[in-house]
Amino acid sequence: MPSPLRPPPPVGPRPPGPPPLEPFGLVLHHDGRWSHEGQPIRNRRLREHFDHSVRYLPDEGKYVVTLRHFRGEVEVEEAGFFVRAIDAETGHIQLSDRTEEALETSSLRPSPRDGALLCTVKRALAPEGVAARFTHAAQADLLQLAEDTPEGPALRLAGTLHPLRI
Repeated sequence: MPSPLRPPPPVGPRPPGPPPLEPFGLVLHHDGRWSHEGQPIRNRRLREHFDHSVRYLPDEGKYVVTLRHFRGEVEVEEAGFFVRAIDAETGHIQLSDRTEEALETSSLRPSPRDGALLCTVKRALAPEGVAARFTHAAQADLLQLAEDTPEGPALRLAGTLHPLRI
């Protein structure tokens, strides 16, 4: 007997392409922890795989991860990507999905949750970009680049001072 809460499965052949994305209980927490249906994911290799495989789908406004042939929607608490490192010589940040891009210093802001730094990344995917959260180590490295100037604090990246308005 079909459940009154779920529509019956469609009759006939499924349309081509991947199935529609739906949440399946995987959560990327604000501090980088992963859980599935409320239980922490303890396997280090699985967590690392999820970190590297997060993708943002701008047309759907969703985050997904892949595991072999499986693709599933991820509930993201605050940021789908994490800043793992910063290169002061180039001004680039390394993200949890193993990509690198220039730090947009004007997008730096504190997290409303706990004050950790956030920035905007992936503007090539979506003009408004998406949030990335600095890890403790990356934030400490970034703040080491701060200098006092007559105009206020600034970050020295790639030999240039960028005002720090946090």
